[in-house]
Amino acid sequence: MNNVLTFILGGGRGERLYPLTKHRAKPALPLAGKYRLIDIPVSNAINSGLLKIFVLTQFNSASLNRHIADTYRFSPFIRGFVDILAAQQTQESPDWFEGTADAVRKTLWVTEPWTVDEYLILSGDHLYRMDYRQFLKHHRDTDADVTLSVLPVEESQASDFGLMKIDDKGRIVDFKEKPKGAALQEMQVDTQRLGLDASAAKRMPYAASMGIYDFKQKALKELLKNPSLNDFGHNVIPEAIKKHKVQAYLFKGYWEDIGSIESFYKANLGLVKQPNPSFSFFDLDFPIYTHARFLPPTKLLKSKIEETMLCDGCIVKKSEIKNSIVGIRSRIDDGASIEHTLVMGADIYQSDAERALDLKEGKPPIGIGTNAVIRNAIIDKNARIGKNVQIINKDGMRKAEHEKKGYWIRNGIVVVLKNALIPDGTVI
Repeated sequence: MNNVLTFILGGGRGERLYPLTKHRAKPALPLAGKYRLIDIPVSNAINSGLLKIFVLTQFNSASLNRHIADTYRFSPFIRGFVDILAAQQTQESPDWFEGTADAVRKTLWVTEPWTVDEYLILSGDHLYRMDYRQFLKHHRDTDADVTLSVLPVEESQASDFGLMKIDDKGRIVDFKEKPKGAALQEMQVDTQRLGLDASAAKRMPYAASMGIYDFKQKALKELLKNPSLNDFGHNVIPEAIKKHKVQAYLFKGYWEDIGSIESFYKANLGLVKQPNPSFSFFDLDFPIYTHARFLPPTKLLKSKIEETMLCDGCIVKKSEIKNSIVGIRSRIDDGASIEHTLVMGADIYQSDAERALDLKEGKPPIGIGTNAVIRNAIIDKNARIGKNVQIINKDGMRKAEHEKKGYWIRNGIVVVLKNALIPDGTVI
């Protein structure tokens, strides 16, 4: 593992996740009320013994950079690091990152002092648990120049991914990024070659790229010499297939690409599903790390809680919460009813004096007010939800944009913006 350098791609604009990405990069999105998405690949790498990690950032990266700097500090006796490589203009390269591969190309000069044999490329906005040691072992056992981690998928999902065709030895012989129509049908493959049984292979006849790549150092540097190869999926992998040995590695666990409001919402609420959640944080041997905040225990006062994650430092008074996630420092007042909702919490605590002043000035304090009713929603950080507010999507809207009023609707999910103020009595 000492001979591997890990790059985690910090994500682009995240337009399909707007307004959650208005003030943050995709990998900085809160997860399960206390984590960030970036914690997933970083934790996977650390648990796999990969301790030389660069996170490449560019767009809306302030909160992501701060989280990484505050969280990942290794012992001085360990030759490891999690460093940020932000996009920068140089004499040789005056432009910003122009794609995933271009981001790696433009930062390779920083990594030159590290003598390594392989580059592991990861995305910063996926939810999964993976031991990369098995992936790297497969790469070495097959003597591949490039190895892709592959997920078998059904036809209904296939056109959302980069798809590959493989031979009977698992070598990738063709790759197309998000094909549709006739091009999609051409990418069907016998996924039994990857190790699936006949029943599963019939149901999932496509091999999809997870955006996880392992390159021999020499192969990646050779490919990136071509300035037109700016994206791994669109350019680099198809070109690598022509000149190098490219292998597929089957991943059998849960994996979710957090690329839209709906996928973000479902991935979070999937964590509280019983009896078997889609993804579990309760794994002592393979933990997910995050910023230690040293918050007080959560306080529950005469409340009814079902199938819900309650994070540190919350105060919940005489409320009912079902199938939801309540993030750090949340305050939920008397009579509130919350269901199928992700409440991200708050960055700060308000003192009693500050809350009293807010009420005197006629604005709700940070948190969820008395008798509020919230269904099928995402409440971003530091939102102020007033008394008797109903966030229920009463008109059944699939899509709406009311930024000045403090909320959007996407796929029927109401998203209350970060720092938004929803006045007393509002019905959404």
